Amino acid sequence: MHAPLIDLLRRRESVIADHAWRDRDAASHLEALKEVSEAISSWSAEHHDEIDAKLRHFLANASFAKALDHLTRPGPDR
Repeated sequence: MHAPLIDLLRRRESVIADHAWRDRDAASHLEALKEVSEAISSWSAEHHDEIDAKLRHFLANASFAKALDHLTRPGPDR
């Protein structure tokens, strides 16, 4: 269920990490960051009642690195 969200969160990290793109075309880079962030927000809204409270908290507060860690951390419920 969370695979699409994990992909979006990783894509966001990838966009942020692409400093060459940002330096070359800041407007396009910012637009890509906005698009992926909006996709994360849409996913979150669509699945609000299906996700645990901690993940909802991270997504609501745009703590996307924490959300990704929460989803990919090994544990008994993962």
